[in-house]
Amino acid sequence: MKIAIAQLNPVIGDVRKNSYNIYKAAQKAVDKEAELLLTPELSLCGYPPKDLVLNSTFIEDLWLELQELAKKLPDNLTVLVGIVTENCQANFEGEKSLFNSIALLRNREIKEVFNKRLLPTYDVFDEARYFEPGKQSNFFELTSNKQDAQPIKIGVTVCEDLWNDEEFWGKRHYEENPIQDLVNHRVDLVINLSASPYSIGKQQVREAMLKHSANRYKIPIIYTNQVGGNDDLIFDGNSFAVNKKGEITLRSKGFQTGIEVIEYNPKIQDLNSSYVANIIDSEEEEIWEALVLGVRDYAKKCGFSKAILGLSGGIDSSLVAAIAAKALGSENVLGILMPSPYSSSHSISDAEALIKHLNIQSYTLPIGDLMGGYDRLLEPLFTGTEFGVAEENLQSRIRGNLLMAIANKFGHLLLSTGNKSEMAVGYCTLYGDMNGGLAVISDLPKTRVFALCHWLNRDREVIPHHVLIKPPSAELKPDQRDQDSLPPYEILDDILHRLIHCHQSLKEIEAAGFDHDTISKVIKLVSRAEFKRKQAPPGLKVTDRAFGTGWRMPIAKV
Repeated sequence: MKIAIAQLNPVIGDVRKNSYNIYKAAQKAVDKEAELLLTPELSLCGYPPKDLVLNSTFIEDLWLELQELAKKLPDNLTVLVGIVTENCQANFEGEKSLFNSIALLRNREIKEVFNKRLLPTYDVFDEARYFEPGKQSNFFELTSNKQDAQPIKIGVTVCEDLWNDEEFWGKRHYEENPIQDLVNHRVDLVINLSASPYSIGKQQVREAMLKHSANRYKIPIIYTNQVGGNDDLIFDGNSFAVNKKGEITLRSKGFQTGIEVIEYNPKIQDLNSSYVANIIDSEEEEIWEALVLGVRDYAKKCGFSKAILGLSGGIDSSLVAAIAAKALGSENVLGILMPSPYSSSHSISDAEALIKHLNIQSYTLPIGDLMGGYDRLLEPLFTGTEFGVAEENLQSRIRGNLLMAIANKFGHLLLSTGNKSEMAVGYCTLYGDMNGGLAVISDLPKTRVFALCHWLNRDREVIPHHVLIKPPSAELKPDQRDQDSLPPYEILDDILHRLIHCHQSLKEIEAAGFDHDTISKVIKLVSRAEFKRKQAPPGLKVTDRAFGTGWRMPIAKV
């Protein structure tokens, strides 16, 4: 039996468009002689739908569209569709009113509904807020149209349902292990319908986990994942299949939609080998693909065709401009140069070189006169005080106002260019360089920004060479350098990783060889900058611990 895997890019809430894309995938599956089509988790509404599911009309529309879809699908094709369904026992049992479900469509009808059993409530996930966990194992039998075919017993799991193998993780995260239960029911094949967000190196973890489970239970597994950007989350696809031995027998290309087919062979009760795309083996390439997809989808799904950003001649804005040009087309990116009296000549020339390399649009707005106007207006109030952070930040806020004005005037998406190191310690200006509709590299530490730019220049100079070798500077006062007020980025980023990702204490970080006072300063800066991060634009998530949906820290704290 041939099984088609649809790696889809749904738009959250656009039920009709998502339904149409499932229908088109079904037609392609039939063309490839498939008899079963797998689509991702919540493929009909998009993942994560968040509080959209609290709208009863939305749930009703989903079910009505599912019924219409079932009527349109080709005969002799079974299709599994991700959907939100009502829990009819909720009021009687004191349960959540909804299930995260998979509907089985066949012969123009909704034949069965399977409910997700394990509901993640960590990092960006908050499914227990909305859904009741399924209480039973999910499986069905399907018989091929081929002569003398015997029914195949197929176990159905949804994303997290496969992430509880205690042998692989060293502990159980949930009481139940759905895959073990399916093995006890003697299924022939396990399928998993996922919406698993991207983070660096996550595909290697997925494959290692399912290889282990397949080999442990001697059962083939097919994993189907969503692709595309939805707000701060990026979904990488990378759907794959493993046979009983834990060998990869299929892998779809990452970061793009597509249909792949794999065949279950009843004679050997295993999967035949199929197309296996190369896995991206460079973290920099992986991050690049993710950020390009994230920008492209955020702009498209929010109704933008063009983007604007400020170009300082620094490495952060240079990288964001390169990502935007790749995502939207160079003709759709506008870079604004806003030199001040403190801007160095090479900053301007570096920005101009970048513009030429990327072939993007540009415009220059010197801000010296505007700075003077602010100084004169504030002089009566600021008399007797020293030049300081307030005056420095005015420059950033002038630039932010100009960028927002242009973005509003022409309907462009303003891209914020701050990196994770800056966001962590508050080395950024609220209502200034933090202005924007999307923070493209806010989950990339400064050292990673440099690494990605060096990778980008591997074949030709995209980021001007001088940008890569000059000391980072905000250029808000004469001869300013980032390291005047921050530790060297190699040290800062290491401390931040231990603090943010590894949740290490001051003593643990100090035991790793870092200076006590430096650690204390960094911890204080991270804590004090929380109010800024709460007001930042959404940032594309590429690590396992980003400032965004999954970061839940109080502002007012000790």
